[in-house]
This record gives sequence, structure tokens and C-alpha cells, in this order.
Amino acid sequence: MAADAPPDFVGDLHAAYIKYVSEDTEALEFVTTDYMRMSGVYWGVTALRLLDRDPAADLGGEKLIEWTLACQHASGGFGGGEGHDPHLLYTLSALQILAILGALDRCDRDKAAAYVAGLQQPDGSFFGDEWGEVDTRFSYCALSALAILGKLRGPGAASIDVDAAAAFVDSCRNFDGGYGSMPGAESHAGQVFCCVGALAIAKRLDLVRRPLLCWWLAERQCDSGGLNGRPEKQADVCYSWWILSVMAMLGATHWIDRDKLADFILRCQDAEDGGISDRPGNRADVFHTFFGLGGLSLLGWFDARSEFTGRPRIDAVYALPDDVVRTLGLESQTVPPNSASLLDAWAAEGPPPPPPPPLVE
Repeated sequence: MAADAPPDFVGDLHAAYIKYVSEDTEALEFVTTDYMRMSGVYWGVTALRLLDRDPAADLGGEKLIEWTLACQHASGGFGGGEGHDPHLLYTLSALQILAILGALDRCDRDKAAAYVAGLQQPDGSFFGDEWGEVDTRFSYCALSALAILGKLRGPGAASIDVDAAAAFVDSCRNFDGGYGSMPGAESHAGQVFCCVGALAIAKRLDLVRRPLLCWWLAERQCDSGGLNGRPEKQADVCYSWWILSVMAMLGATHWIDRDKLADFILRCQDAEDGGISDRPGNRADVFHTFFGLGGLSLLGWFDARSEFTGRPRIDAVYALPDDVVRTLGLESQTVPPNSASLLDAWAAEGPPPPPPPPLVE
């Protein structure tokens, strides 16, 4: 291997790493992340599927299902672990886990949908839980959760105002085309995924200023090939997902150097113990392992190599394996892949309009 070539992909080690950390219950990291265990399980289960593994076999499917169901409260929401309060973040993670394991029908879907719908506010935003924090992350979680439950549209849909939800997200759009956690908040790539993902599920991508936003996202690529979340920050593997997913939704992944990004992700692997870290040389964790694998999937890196033929791809909108999205019949609006440049896109769609006015209380 040439000195400057990226390391080989060590998928078997990544699978072994995920299984190991799920069993190492005495580790400090395991204990201190108890409150967010649901999301950690989602990252691990989905990562294994992207590795073309069976998470039910590797992690104990029935045990995972029973644990997930035990985290559903009488309100219908799910907590981050047993004994933890329900929250929209963990409700979505729980539904994603059950969807991947084929066990959605084993939770109380009507109560879960009612819990999510009950958190919408008059301005279209969503509380994360009963304590009233508002964040565009919760807008995405709500719409995605209801879609997974089959309660977003059609007969039996939950009582939410999808148009108001989209309008609130639009009110969080900034002059640079990006989105913040609430109106007036700084643009951040993680929030951009949540906002564009929510609009894709709501089928309101017409509200996105596509050329301007994709230019801002493309500017996040650093000399290392990795992506950062906002200007003047270091590259981090997790933005391989947060940014690339949005560019995939908007048909603009060719606006970045995809080969350099793939190289960056591969260099963040732990070639001895498995797992992927935030940047080369740092300690791996399940969060970055999932998002690194998701980034490689969105780049088509696995598709281009015959030894990985047939493995599931990640869906850019729902962050689920594409076979699960097809099985559930999940709908979203995306822009087809194309070869248009920034100038071509601007010429076709016109200059960006000013940001939306603030919401009137």
C-alpha cells in the first residue's frame, strides 16, 4: 500500500467493536451514557445493518426489543433508558430500532403518535418533552416518528399541522441558507440536517434555498477532506452524515470532493480494535462509527466495490437502511442527482430571497 493511501476498510473489526461495547457494561462510558442508551442502540443496530450484518443475531434481537418496549411510558413516549423520562429524541430512536428489528407492531403505536402530536405548539414548533424546550431537532424527530408509525398522512393520521411545522422550520432559515435550532440561531450543519430532513418529509423542499445552502455546505470541507459543522471549526466524521445527507437530498453531493471525504473517513478507523473516531488518531465510539459508515454509504463507496455488493444503503432522509424505508413505504421529497454546478443551479433557480421574517408571537 502506498504511503499516502488510506487504510483498508476493516468492516469485521467495526462489527466486533459494536458488539464489544454493547457488552462492556462496566466501562465508564457505558455507565455515563445510560440516559441516552436508546440512541446508542440505534446507532449500533443501524451500523451493523450497513455492515451487512444481522443485529438481531449479533446483539440479541428479542432482548433488544423487550428492552426498547420497556422504555415506553404510559404517555406513549419512550425514554433514553429504563426509568428515564420520555422525550422526542429517544422516541424516534426507539421507533427506528423497532422498525429495523421488524417489531413496530409490538409497541403501542396510537399512544406513541398521540405523545408526539401532543408536543406541537401553536407556532408549529415541537417541545422535546413536557418541560418545554423548543429546537428544530424536535421538528425532525416528530415528523420522522409519525411517518415511521404510519400516522403522518392519510386515514388515522395524528392531529398535527404539517404546514405549520414546515413554516416554523422555514422561520429558522438564515441569510447564508443554513438553519439554526430556533429563529435567529446560528447556522449549524446538524440543525441543517434536521430542518431539511423535516421539510423533505413534509414535502416542502420548495422552502429551501438550494444553491445558497449547498454552497454553504460545500464550504464546510476542510483541507483534510473532512467536513466541519460551521466556519472555523475542525473536521469531524459525524458531519460526513449531517452534511452529505442534506446534499444527497438536494442532489448536490458532487459539489464536494467525495474521494477526499472517503479518505478522511477511512483514516478515522481504528485499524486494531475497530470503530471510527471523530478524526484520525482519536478514540473510536459508536456515534462516529455509525455516521462514518453512513457517510461512506451516501458516497456510494460500498457500491463501487464488488466485495460489498448487495449490502443495504442508508436513506438520506430517514437515516434508516433503504430496505426498511421501502418496507414501511416511507415517503419524502428529494431532488434527483444531477450534474448542475453552483452557477447552473443559481441561473435555474434565481438569486436567493431574503431570510423569512421572525414569527410574530
